[in-house]
Amino acid sequence: MDSFFDSVLDWSEVWAPLIVILILLWQPRQPEVLQPVVWYVCLAFVINLSADIIGHFKHYLPEWLQYNNPLYNIHSVARFICFSIFFLRLPRAAYNNIKKALVLIWLIFFIVNFGFLADFFFYDLLNASLLTMEGFILLVFCLLYYLAELKNDSQEFSNDPVFWVVTGLSIYVVSNFFIFLFYVPVAEEIITLSVSLWNIHNIAYIILCVFLTKAFYGTVRTKHRG
Repeated sequence: MDSFFDSVLDWSEVWAPLIVILILLWQPRQPEVLQPVVWYVCLAFVINLSADIIGHFKHYLPEWLQYNNPLYNIHSVARFICFSIFFLRLPRAAYNNIKKALVLIWLIFFIVNFGFLADFFFYDLLNASLLTMEGFILLVFCLLYYLAELKNDSQEFSNDPVFWVVTGLSIYVVSNFFIFLFYVPVAEEIITLSVSLWNIHNIAYIILCVFLTKAFYGTVRTKHRG
């Protein structure tokens, strides 16, 4: 049973976004504000599928293709770009100058980190700095959204797909911030603990995809009621 559960978690980065994609195939016409999230889900599925295939079947692949850590860097960049566009496009958007400044900070960090400190395609370990910076800025974006909604005295949270997207993302980044921050030193010392930490990440990722599914399915229900 444990082995089955572990396998389900190991492949969750593939099947979880696939559930969201099935909703999108059923109802592809989503609101314009959600389009960057649609892009993210599609990119995440392709990247995660590639990473898991490499991770599970690397012994059948040529040596240069046996490492999937660079794909996690690509995933982090794709997630940050897509959700940054999402937050900047929100209706009644507030604090946009702060958001733009945070995007600029991330860009400067990215250039310095991979221009002078690290190799984007280094395959031995995840780039924890990239994941931590991404998680921190996305969390600030989520907090700014909630502040804006409170300022606008919004009441219909449960009927707003944007709320479900932001809440799912909030849970994901809060759950993983310290995992990203300490994953590399833990992985270097206690490999079994690093596996357990990544299982927590996978559970948080499933929760994110459940909330995204709720968001996209909510737009379908709203259209049907209209």
